[in-house]
Amino acid sequence: MGRADSWGINRTVIALSVARLGDAVGNSILFIALPLYVAKLPAPLIRIEETVRVGLLLSLYGLVAAVLQSFAGAWSDRLGRRKPMIVAGLAVMCVGTIGFLFATRFIDLLLLRMLQGFGVALTIPASMALMAVATRRETRGSSMGIYSTMRMVGFAGGPLISGFLLVTFGFPSVFVAGAAFVLLGLIIVSLWVKEPPAIENAGPAGRFLIFDPKLISPGIFGAGLATFLMASSFSMMTTLEHQFNERLDQTALGFSVAFSALMVSRLLFQVPLGRLSDRIGRKPLLVGGLVLMGPATALLGLVTSTVQLTGVRLVQGLAAGAIAAPAFAVAADLSSSGGEGRQMSVVTIGFGLGLALGPLIAGVLAMHSFEMPFMIGGLMCVFGAWVVFRSVPETVRRNMTD
Repeated sequence: MGRADSWGINRTVIALSVARLGDAVGNSILFIALPLYVAKLPAPLIRIEETVRVGLLLSLYGLVAAVLQSFAGAWSDRLGRRKPMIVAGLAVMCVGTIGFLFATRFIDLLLLRMLQGFGVALTIPASMALMAVATRRETRGSSMGIYSTMRMVGFAGGPLISGFLLVTFGFPSVFVAGAAFVLLGLIIVSLWVKEPPAIENAGPAGRFLIFDPKLISPGIFGAGLATFLMASSFSMMTTLEHQFNERLDQTALGFSVAFSALMVSRLLFQVPLGRLSDRIGRKPLLVGGLVLMGPATALLGLVTSTVQLTGVRLVQGLAAGAIAAPAFAVAADLSSSGGEGRQMSVVTIGFGLGLALGPLIAGVLAMHSFEMPFMIGGLMCVFGAWVVFRSVPETVRRNMTD
């Protein structure tokens, strides 16, 4: 067995990971540009505060993607082919990103974000289904770790690229660069991904269900719950940036450094933890990651300095690394032929809903007290660890002769 093969690396994994990096950059490159771009456009006819408009634009992408992923996953299962949907989704994402060049009204921005969300909804379930069939159980954790890491690279790199291009060249360069990254992923998928033979649909003969309860086993549900709790826990603090800065007497730079610490931690630990799940099993890491995420999330409401906040975010990143790749891997382990799109979409929807609802939950609970959202989030993670322990089966069997 070659070194690359032992780490779960093959052409399909690389191509899909680069495509994930591309659409992550295409989305995150707008985080810096959109708030400034909104201020340049005429206000809509219905009076909406600028901060609300920005929040709506940033969240709309994830909400549309989360809602449509079940249908897209079912569609990919119905077709029995994944590559055409990935290519189509990336093409839609590319068009949606370059379309910002021509936006002149706020409604244009809304429609383009919805188009981007539709594109990524086509791409993600089909990509995860293809990852499920293109990876081996023995190295699947490593493969999923590489895939997740590339997404984090894109998510972290997009704002940096955007900031540089805005200062140097202006808004058009940001939109062109975002579309170019998505186009790069499309080209690599087109050239490198080999479509496996068409598969038979899972489920009763002659009957196809978008929401098929028989495909959603307790293990699949548990993996989706884990990714939801992970994403909602680490996204809660975004809503309360102003409150954090006031409580800790820090600047926006201090907040951004602490916020980014989670991504740094995930970049360092995601692949090694995914590989570890191939050796000791998925379940210990899933449960351990949620148990660690619980107190780390609760401590966000109790920190008294930027250094403490940064340290807690590093721990959250470690916990997220222990959850993400094993959750995707165990869902792939449990998926059935012809149902991968619908089954893997449960996990990706959990992640998307967590990112979208985490800040909303934090904003509502913070009306009672600053600490409450983090305490509730921490308790939810601990409860989730118990649910995962009870519902998710171990899918890795260690070879005692190793």
